[in-house]
Amino acid sequence: MRNFTTVLKIAPAFLLASSMVYAQDSVTKEKKIEEVVLIGYGAKKKSDLTGSVTAISAKDFNEGSINSPEQLIQGKASGIQITNNSGAPGAGSTIRIRGGASLNASNDPLIVIDGVPVDSNGISGASNPLALINPNDIESFNILKDASATAIYGSRASNGVIIITTKKGTSGRLRLNYTATTSIYEKMGNIDMLSTDQFRNVVMSKALPSYQALLGNANTNWQNQIYQTALGFDNSVSISGGIKGLPYRLSLGYLNQDGIIRTNNIERTTMSLNLNPKFFDKHLEINFNVKGTYVENRFKDDGSIGAAVVFDPTKPVYDSAFGNYGGYWEWLNASNGLPNTNGTKNPVSMLNQRWDLSYVRRVLGNVQFDYKFHFLPELRANLNLGYDYSDSNGDTTVLPTAAMAFYQKGTYRRYTQEKKNKVLDFYFNYLKTIESIKSTFDLTLGYSYQDWTRSEPFAPTINGDGTRVPNQGVDLFTQNTILSYFGRFNYTFNNKYLLTATLRRDGSSRFSKDNRVGYFPSVAVAWKIDQENFLKDSKVISSLKLRAGWGQTGQQDIQNNDYPYLARYVMSNSGAMYQIGDDFFNTLRAQGYDKNIKWETTTTKNIGVDFGFLKERINGSIEVYEKESKDLLSVVPVPAGANLTNLLLTNIGDMRNRGIEANVNVKAITNKDFTWEFSVNATHYKSEITNLASTQVLVGGIGGGVGNTIQVQSQGYQPNAFYVYQQVYDNAGRPIEGAYVDRNGDGVINNSDLYQYKSPAPDVLLGFSSKFTYKNFDLGFTMRASIGNYVYNNVASQYGNLQGIANNGFLQNIHSSYLETGFSRAQYLSDYYVENASFLRMDNINVGYNFPSFINENSKIRVFGSVQNAFVITKYSGLDPEVFNGIDNNLYQRPRIYSLGFNFQF
Repeated sequence: MRNFTTVLKIAPAFLLASSMVYAQDSVTKEKKIEEVVLIGYGAKKKSDLTGSVTAISAKDFNEGSINSPEQLIQGKASGIQITNNSGAPGAGSTIRIRGGASLNASNDPLIVIDGVPVDSNGISGASNPLALINPNDIESFNILKDASATAIYGSRASNGVIIITTKKGTSGRLRLNYTATTSIYEKMGNIDMLSTDQFRNVVMSKALPSYQALLGNANTNWQNQIYQTALGFDNSVSISGGIKGLPYRLSLGYLNQDGIIRTNNIERTTMSLNLNPKFFDKHLEINFNVKGTYVENRFKDDGSIGAAVVFDPTKPVYDSAFGNYGGYWEWLNASNGLPNTNGTKNPVSMLNQRWDLSYVRRVLGNVQFDYKFHFLPELRANLNLGYDYSDSNGDTTVLPTAAMAFYQKGTYRRYTQEKKNKVLDFYFNYLKTIESIKSTFDLTLGYSYQDWTRSEPFAPTINGDGTRVPNQGVDLFTQNTILSYFGRFNYTFNNKYLLTATLRRDGSSRFSKDNRVGYFPSVAVAWKIDQENFLKDSKVISSLKLRAGWGQTGQQDIQNNDYPYLARYVMSNSGAMYQIGDDFFNTLRAQGYDKNIKWETTTTKNIGVDFGFLKERINGSIEVYEKESKDLLSVVPVPAGANLTNLLLTNIGDMRNRGIEANVNVKAITNKDFTWEFSVNATHYKSEITNLASTQVLVGGIGGGVGNTIQVQSQGYQPNAFYVYQQVYDNAGRPIEGAYVDRNGDGVINNSDLYQYKSPAPDVLLGFSSKFTYKNFDLGFTMRASIGNYVYNNVASQYGNLQGIANNGFLQNIHSSYLETGFSRAQYLSDYYVENASFLRMDNINVGYNFPSFINENSKIRVFGSVQNAFVITKYSGLDPEVFNGIDNNLYQRPRIYSLGFNFQF
């Protein structure tokens, strides 16, 4: 990695507010500002929305060490759940809007950045595609949640849409904005394993003499050995203004962040340019955006966390007698003194003797032409041309002295990948108000083309002994395309009654010609009750709108398979080679396929109320919705001989998701010196599989054993419900090893006694944000709560027993749950390990001071500090209760972050 070199970047404070328009108040005759919300292929005033849309502008973003855009809005909106996947620098998040709508196809929302729908699958060498966008460049998020709002995006909108708008140039004088943030990252804690003394006592009392003799004399906390207090630096600068009618904004950014696990680092350099000129007496507006990113990563060894959890605490990190292994203590075979292939590897060696580097480039850009016809100003034509290009290369080297690669004499692998995403959107928009009939007509008709390609050259691992794994392979190239036509009609009568109808026709190359085309309609109505005479002059109710919508959206985002309907052949592995003479040849193996596979379709119904009281001092919304997904895409077992595989991707059933969500924003105190604002949001939803072609589908692989799973898809139950035995306890409340409830009463404990128990999905999600200002000081915080989510503690189930001290000539540490259970062998399927993981998390606390008129009246400086992930309150016994898939297995923990920075504006 390069040494830290300061590069600059950020954005002017005047751009931090979301887009606004001026509207004339018919009663007061005073101008007021009303927010404009992006709805896809256009924008609407917030008061004229008929769908469920949440807008979050920069003034409401989370502060602190933010290295990925979605972290800006975590906890800020009802109906959206954002869970950090890892504490690694640049790690991604799992985003769910209203719980998702699929089983095996993608549940990620469609993300549109400046009009370009981006690929959520990312690229090799970058764990999070969104982290390739500088959060400092973002102006606003618009979250489209119900089908009446999302159906305009058709085939990719079943899981909602997030529209991200970046900051733009403005005319006027030159403005400079610079922000620098320094952060310290520290681990929250350790997984609760036996201490060295406890481990010695258990080994001496429970293990055979041959294993007792393996105990050492050291006292090593292996988790402390792999973690560190890390530093991060984020610097950004922007310049903006206008040159002879050409508004511009140019920004540069540089991030350098170490991970709390040693050897983990990300270094990111970004550039963004926006030009927004207008021509022909402002009839033609051009919006040009280009964003470039270059990222260098060094990744840690994924197995080092698990190794640190279980490595024998009586052994030292280093030993001079192990010079052949880099000086790191390792488990060796007593017979020949060579590394024990089954033994846990030294986690410090796994980090220091492995170099996993990647280099990623991304260019995301578009140019949008919006022309208002001279002869008919009500008619606009809009052309958007977008291109999202990314490529990566990386290499992974394991030294020959590392025990994990000793027998191969070291290993080396180099990979490359290239992805291209091309977009062309063209639409006409006609907007006409006819005062005589008190009507406004807004019609949009358009065409959309999007094409993705991905290429990956064959990249085997090359061993130091000259062998390759795999020995032979082929280069990969894949492509998929969507061609679409869409239309939307908005009608407003008397500024009270609103109607929106949309239709999109999508054709996807992922389906055969018989199933290729899908039609996705929606309709929504709204009643602005506050415009009725009986409320128009109310001094209490300032806004009140009732909304209802219905719509259908599609799903074609099949993971890692662009041709599920085609017969395909892949090269066999080395064990299936065919010999002719002295030569061996790879054969081609037929793959399973379903020629009748088709769209997954989701139908959504939504009813909502938007309200505001006391001149919008209190405002918010309440929504009730139902989503029904049909023809679910999932991987299911098929009978032997029925296809060319025993697991097949096909359409298997239906699912229903019902929920209610609410959010309230309150300006509690507003005066000259002191203000207090806060917002609360709440979400409740429940998903249920209502039809399933297969009796059940086992999912949720866990560590320990071979092929063990802990979750199931079953008709009548929530997706991913835990599938376990009901544990039996003694009179003292201690679980009895191997004793489970005979739930079917047949006198035998077997798979028929497994039952569906709880789910990772929460019953309720809560968010609370508050901000105080006193003169030039400000204080804010954001909290989140999850109630009713359950987590399977796989670390406890795998290591909370005596198998760690009876393993092929080596010792492993034992999870502290053993002190409660006394289990001799792992009881993976016991519901004892399914724990209530409800939590309250303080996501962010920030404080700042604004120095007014710094140097001169046009200059300002702000100093700020923040603490992220300040604390978590939970009864869960594991390290962190927030595990999205519900299986806690050696998680890279989220760090606590202390940040200090300043912002200078000139």
